[in-house]
Amino acid sequence: MNLDRLRKQSNSTILRGLLCTFTLAFYLGAVFSPDLSEIFSGLGRILTKPAVLTKDYFFLELGSVSGTLLNYGLVGTLCCALMFIPGATVTGTTVAAYFLTLGFCSYGMNILNVLPFILGVFLYSLIKREPFAKFINLAMFSTALSPLVSEVLFRYPGTEIHGVTLLGVALALLIGIVTGLVMPALCAHAPNFHKGYDLYNAGPAAGFLCFMFFAIMYKTLGIQAPAIEATLGTGSPLFVNVFCIVCFALCIVAGYLINGNSFKGYGKVFLDSGFKVDFAEKHGIGPCVMNVGIYGLFIVAYYNLIGATFTGPTFGAIFCMLAFCAAGSTPWNVFPIMIGYYIGSLFGVSPINNQAIVVGLCFASGLAPISGKYGILAGVVAGLLHYCIVTSVPAIHGGFNLYNGGFTDGIVCFVLIPVLEAYFKTKEQRKSVA
Repeated sequence: MNLDRLRKQSNSTILRGLLCTFTLAFYLGAVFSPDLSEIFSGLGRILTKPAVLTKDYFFLELGSVSGTLLNYGLVGTLCCALMFIPGATVTGTTVAAYFLTLGFCSYGMNILNVLPFILGVFLYSLIKREPFAKFINLAMFSTALSPLVSEVLFRYPGTEIHGVTLLGVALALLIGIVTGLVMPALCAHAPNFHKGYDLYNAGPAAGFLCFMFFAIMYKTLGIQAPAIEATLGTGSPLFVNVFCIVCFALCIVAGYLINGNSFKGYGKVFLDSGFKVDFAEKHGIGPCVMNVGIYGLFIVAYYNLIGATFTGPTFGAIFCMLAFCAAGSTPWNVFPIMIGYYIGSLFGVSPINNQAIVVGLCFASGLAPISGKYGILAGVVAGLLHYCIVTSVPAIHGGFNLYNGGFTDGIVCFVLIPVLEAYFKTKEQRKSVA
């Protein structure tokens, strides 16, 4: 397809092609990984071990770099297959669902533990008598509770890993089906909770649902819960940097070419508030694709600047943070959140490059509309609050909710947004009275 024909394609077609290309890149990354000989054994370890937060799939005891990238490719293929269901439309929200799902493929999610949730949402579509194509984004978002499926398959109700049992399979299917039936309703209601200021809209929904599962399965029945602790390797900084820089640089080139060999229009994306927006629809597909690359490089530069260890969770955090590159996040509105995190690290016990804080910042970026609408200072305060809360939240859901940081976003919004609305004006309101 030549460039003229490509530019005439719909936004949905171009975004679908972009995500399929990323899936191919993950397969290629697996082939060029530093431990290719461990690709299948690493994937086997990823599939057959509990995944309560935080497990580093790059670490050889839990997986391998090559096995992790293969896992990315397999889950990416499943996500892309959903996008080709007749009637499916790919939007900025679909881009978010794709990257958010794949981001966890290096620390908690795999091609096995996502399947019950896809089934659950499919059953939801049958009950509602609506096309499954309408719910593909929700099918991807519902996988937030994937560690709970791995837990019941391989360890529950004890603390020692065991083989797959009939009870484990039954519980995995039950959890997936219940989640798939409930998450669409919860996600539809969630904006009433955060008023659109939490880009990770599924975070509060998944957090409260996982809290209920955890309370019933452990606290109510008196069953000992597994410890919430990080199992981390030393990381693979060269591989992660090369892979990400190449992918994101190519996105900038692609967006430039699609945009008629021009960066025209990207400035509007860069300065957008990020509040209830689809960049492709509002500013054009070329600038939107450019933001995928520019924002991606911005994230990688940040993690290098703070000295993050490029473990599986850090690699995943890059793509989780990238999730709303087409629907709300830009370097401009995320930077104040980063400042808030840095301020928190100056007096907090967790340094800015601590693994939990590295992952926490990725989800704090979901508060970008606060800085976009209310200004830099509001964004700094939002980031600071998120830093203070995020490491305390896993105790609520037992570490089984991968959207822990998105759940924290919802809590911050619940406290901060009413205060902002009561005492402060948005940037637009301030301009109108100037």
